[in-house]
Amino acid sequence: MSAPTNEAAAPRQAAKVVRRPRNLLRGVDGPLAQAGEMTRLALEVLWMAIRRPWGYWGEVRDQSFDILKLCWIPMAVSCTAFGLGAPGLQGGNLFSLFGIPERLGSFFVMASIREFAPWVNAMVVAGVVGTAITADLGARRIREEIDAMEVLGVDPVRTLVLPRVIALFIMTGLLDLVALMFGILGGYIAAVPILGANPAAFVDSLFNNLTTTDVWGSVLKTALFGLIIGVVCCYKGLHASGGPIGVGRAVNQAVVIAFAAIWIFNMVFTTILLGLNPDIQVYR
Repeated sequence: MSAPTNEAAAPRQAAKVVRRPRNLLRGVDGPLAQAGEMTRLALEVLWMAIRRPWGYWGEVRDQSFDILKLCWIPMAVSCTAFGLGAPGLQGGNLFSLFGIPERLGSFFVMASIREFAPWVNAMVVAGVVGTAITADLGARRIREEIDAMEVLGVDPVRTLVLPRVIALFIMTGLLDLVALMFGILGGYIAAVPILGANPAAFVDSLFNNLTTTDVWGSVLKTALFGLIIGVVCCYKGLHASGGPIGVGRAVNQAVVIAFAAIWIFNMVFTTILLGLNPDIQVYR
C-alpha cells in the first residue's frame, strides 16, 4: 500500500521542483526600457545638434513661431490667475495678519520666480505644443510616412525631431520671462488693489530679494523642461501604433510622462540650486 502513495506523491514533488519564483520586476521593465530609449533619443539629438549645427534652423524658426503664437496668451492668463489666486491672495492674507502686505513682493521671489511660473509654463507648453507634436508624428507613423522617409535614406530624427526639440528648448526658456512678468503682475494685483499694500514698498521688497541666480536658474530650469517635453513627446509620436486610437493613446501617455518627469526634475534641480546658493534663501 505504501508504493502507490509514493508514486502519487512523485508528481507533486516534481511540480514543486519546476515551479519558478515570482518575477518582482514584472510591469516595471517596460517603463524602464522606455525611459532608457528616451534618454538615448535625447543623447542622439544632442549629438546631432553639436556635430552638424546647420540645415535645420529654418524649421526651428518656424516651430518657434508656432510655439509663441499658441502658448503666450494661455500662459499669460494662467500665470496671472495663478499668481492672483494661490500665492497672491492666500499668502497676502497671511502677511496682512501681521500688517505687512508689502512683504508679499519678497514672497513672490520664491513662489513665482523659482516655482510656479516655470511650472505653469511647462504645463501650458506640454498641454498645447507637446500634444500637437505627438499627434503630428504619430499620424505620420501610422500613415507610414516615417517608414517612407527611412526607405529613401532620410533620417526622421534629424528632419522631424531635432528642430522640434531645439525649438521647445529655446522657446520654453524665453517664455519663462513672460510667465515671470505675468505671475508678478498677479501678485501685484493681489497686494496693492485688493489688500491695500503700498506699491513702492511692494516693488522694493521684490527687488531687494531678487538675485541674478533666481532669474537664470528659473530660465535654465524651464528650458530643460522644454527639452524633456520635446524628447518625451517626439518619442511617443515616433512609436505610436494601432491606428487613430493608438495616436490618441500616445498623446495621453506623452502628457502624463512629461508631467511626471518635469515634477521629478524640478525637485532635483531646485534642491541642487538652493544647496549651491544658500544666500538666495536669506530674505531681506
